[in-house]
Amino acid sequence: MKIDLTETTSSKINNALISARRAIGTPAIGMVLTLVVVTDEENAYDALKAASDSSREHPSRIIAVIKRVSRSPRSRRDARLDAEIRVGSDSGTGETVVLRLHGELANHAQSVVLPLLLPDAPVVVWWAEDAPADPAKDPLGALAQRRITDAYSAEHPLDELAVRAATYEPGDTDLTWTRITPWRSMLAAALDQQSAQVVSATVEGEKDNPSCELLAMWLTDRLGVPVGRTFSQGPGLTAVRMETKNGPIVLDRADGSLATLSMSGQPDRGVALKRRDTAELLAEELRRLDPDNTYATTVKVGVDKLSGPGEVAAAASATPAPEAADAPDAAAEQAPEAEKPKAAAPAKKAAPAKKAASK
Repeated sequence: MKIDLTETTSSKINNALISARRAIGTPAIGMVLTLVVVTDEENAYDALKAASDSSREHPSRIIAVIKRVSRSPRSRRDARLDAEIRVGSDSGTGETVVLRLHGELANHAQSVVLPLLLPDAPVVVWWAEDAPADPAKDPLGALAQRRITDAYSAEHPLDELAVRAATYEPGDTDLTWTRITPWRSMLAAALDQQSAQVVSATVEGEKDNPSCELLAMWLTDRLGVPVGRTFSQGPGLTAVRMETKNGPIVLDRADGSLATLSMSGQPDRGVALKRRDTAELLAEELRRLDPDNTYATTVKVGVDKLSGPGEVAAAASATPAPEAADAPDAAAEQAPEAEKPKAAAPAKKAAPAKKAASK
């Protein structure tokens, strides 16, 4: 069922939602959260489709906020709210409210959204495009327990990573981080099978791809070894190579779907590492409402800490060999939540304490 409301108010929208639920015979509310999607007209269809698909795993009230920019000064002064309500089969397993804010009202979206939030339910805000520099201090972001951005959609993705690091607050996350969950899980599992110390690593992927940079930063943070970046034609992330005392560990995905894991002394094996769509990424992020501490420490490592392949080789050769290689522990969590590749730090004072995984 679809209901269109022109020049309406939040109160009228709430009344229309109740009437629509009664009309389709489902007066009870069985939704677990409110998902606020901030987008524009150009990207509204894709964003709403992804949110609706993710609601099949997380039944939710989806509130899409679309700010309509008026051309004339007079129109920009006029405030008007138009809404479209979708329930039943038109809205997945929850409800969808599409809000179009005109004129001055576009600067006060939080006052329109607040009365429409589900009572006593978590709130998640997702900026499909043009995320604010500081999501936690954004008026809409201040309403939420979790705030989801996507650096990949920015004009300068790597600069966006630096902004995310500078303004991080507990509850922030980014879909560029979610995209590498299967890679992190597979690399952690590979190190559980390898008893040799990692001395260096290289991440290969598209240039200016923030997911590639984040994976390299994660390896830098977790392993404490030189990690370099090399570029390929993609798609996306294509390979990770970790050099150990027993030989290399290589995870290579050339076609964006099937990867090959190669380790010394073991036969090559195929691994499913397909590129996931936005709905799958969003569904993964909606599974948790607590702060992602692993993302927080990773994004603050900084792209400037990464090296080129030549610098990595030089640093690795200069690292003195330890008396005995440290064996990594078994991954403590199920895939795709494994977060704990471990290796001794390169010849400092003593091996650093293991970091607790939070993903």
